[in-house]
Amino acid sequence: MAIGVTNAPEKSKSSGSIINDPQVRGIFYQAVTIIILAVLIYWIVDNTVENLKRANIASGYGFVRSRAGFDVGQSLIAFTSDSTYGRALVVGFVNTLLVAITGIITATVIGFIVGIGRLSHNWIIAKLSLAYVEVFRNIPPLLVIFFWYSGVLAILPQAREALALPFDIFVSNRGVAFPKPMFGEGSHYTLIALIISIIASVVFARYARQQQMATGQRLPVLWIVLGLVIGIPLVTFLASGAPLAFDVPVAGKFNLTGGSVVGPEFMSLFLALSFYTAAFIAEIVRAGIRGVSKGQTEAAHALGIRPRLTTRLVVVPQAMRIIIPPLTSQYLNLTKNSSLAVAVGYADLVAVGGTILNQTGQAIEVVSIWLIVYLSLSLATSAFMNWYNARMALVER
Repeated sequence: MAIGVTNAPEKSKSSGSIINDPQVRGIFYQAVTIIILAVLIYWIVDNTVENLKRANIASGYGFVRSRAGFDVGQSLIAFTSDSTYGRALVVGFVNTLLVAITGIITATVIGFIVGIGRLSHNWIIAKLSLAYVEVFRNIPPLLVIFFWYSGVLAILPQAREALALPFDIFVSNRGVAFPKPMFGEGSHYTLIALIISIIASVVFARYARQQQMATGQRLPVLWIVLGLVIGIPLVTFLASGAPLAFDVPVAGKFNLTGGSVVGPEFMSLFLALSFYTAAFIAEIVRAGIRGVSKGQTEAAHALGIRPRLTTRLVVVPQAMRIIIPPLTSQYLNLTKNSSLAVAVGYADLVAVGGTILNQTGQAIEVVSIWLIVYLSLSLATSAFMNWYNARMALVER
């Protein structure tokens, strides 16, 4: 009797412990979640296939080899209406990269200037920087694009009355026209020299940094790098007979002829995204500088370092460790906001893909291309910024 009485509670306790085990419950909930997701995905795929069959739409990516039949307003690579849909998507991708890269560079420069200006002891500079940040941060980016497109660029003079700037540059409501470089025979030697000089500059900069960390001696990196990057290609260019000419734009009765033209669509998108994102970057820069201990500045001043050098050599390098992580998010936002280009007719990936979708009806394929491209750009940007953040991390000696 005693043995029977003691065994029953032990059995109950054992079964109860399995049910209340957090690890068992976790596995059970994960299994249920996976089953629900699998059923949901199967339902979506099956429903999509049935709808495509009902609409007589063939699935697949074979359409990319078909003739496009439309023109693209601005293209960095050769494209005509006889080109394929695949080449049209490449054109849109390159245009997206162009506005993203140029926008990121410009927004970073403006953001750092405004962010440091927010901390200026000059009352006018500080207040103007504050006004800039508050205005652009509280306006939707689409309205900023329309402002540049309809409120600034559209009211410029017509092409026949274009504003003439130095170096044969003309500005009108059709964009900015500038001389087009025409490279002759032997110009590839200059390109090779430029690549070699850039590699040499990187190697020297790393050597100079190691010397500074080991001995404390600072080498004139800036002047040597400028001499390498400018001097070697320039000497090579002159030695190869200066194989370069320019196709200069000429103002005619009704239009500009010759040269290269950057259309108002790109200019409005580029300026809008740059100025909009720069407002957020400015606040990130200001917060990063504020995050550096005030004692660092006081110590630099006590050593006789001038305020400008203190900011450049003491404060900003330490602030970068705070600035870089949120800065990555702004770069990703600018890249994704470039899809608003369709609002002003700039031929980015989304605009070109939308035209292809309307002509072919391949909605799933086109949308999947959008997803893959933007996801790849975001992951590549994040990977680069994580690498740069690791390089800027504080290393103990």
